[in-house]
Amino acid sequence: MRNCREITALVSQGMDKKLSFGERLAIGFHVMMCSHCRNFQSQSQFMRKAARRYTGQLQNRPDKKP
Repeated sequence: MRNCREITALVSQGMDKKLSFGERLAIGFHVMMCSHCRNFQSQSQFMRKAARRYTGQLQNRPDKKP
């Protein structure tokens, strides 16, 4: 079984690339038992969504020209 450090690294990597089935399975089993890693995964997903929304709003806002 992987430790918390390995799981948080996998969660972070999973934000940028597709993980293997084994890696996703390892995360799933670990977060079922570890509330700290579950919180890290949830907060990471929240921050990713918030950053995407923010950058999307910046791209869609009309430029203010004098």
